[in-house]
Amino acid sequence: MTTVERIEKTTDFVKETLDGAEGGHDWFHTQRVFKNAILIAKDELVDSLVVQLAALLHDIADSKFHDGDETIGPQKARTFLETIALDPTMIDHIVSIVEHISFKGGNTAQTFMSPELQVVQDADRLDAIGAIGIARCFNYGGFKNRGLYDPSILPNLNMTKAEYKASTAPTINHFYEKLLLLKDRMHTQTGKALAQQRHEFMESFLEHFYSEWNGEK
Repeated sequence: MTTVERIEKTTDFVKETLDGAEGGHDWFHTQRVFKNAILIAKDELVDSLVVQLAALLHDIADSKFHDGDETIGPQKARTFLETIALDPTMIDHIVSIVEHISFKGGNTAQTFMSPELQVVQDADRLDAIGAIGIARCFNYGGFKNRGLYDPSILPNLNMTKAEYKASTAPTINHFYEKLLLLKDRMHTQTGKALAQQRHEFMESFLEHFYSEWNGEK
């Protein structure tokens, strides 16, 4: 099986699996991460096939939509990868990326790292910030029936992993508990440059949000 055939087969599998998914974690999110990963990888010494397959499979079964179970995504990725004639070592690497790509909360340490994970993680984090990130954040908040903002509920910057996963705080809090933290957690130079632009856009959005909330403009 050629590289192109592997990518095409994986794309078809992901599209079918994510059909009907929540708008912030659907095929279009995966497609954007895939494109971001290809862009970032151009300036990095990485295995391009590992990066592309991991980007396509990174959200194949997000634990948020599976009662918090973090094993389903990696297992689903492994089961699929075994159908496209990959070397077992490459399969293990891609599955490890799927296992470790997600933001787990402010105090969770990274336990696995590779240049390919850094590229895909940066690509995924870019889609969590900026204009698209804001749209995804509020889409998910609506999906979970969360409030927009409550001045009496302050962001919790010291959450454990369990607290982060169980949080029901208003959507604006998520900016402080995750989105605004991502700029300083990027790994690659391309990722850092793009994150800076998107971070500044979010800061501008929040400034306008609070002004409008308080009836100032």
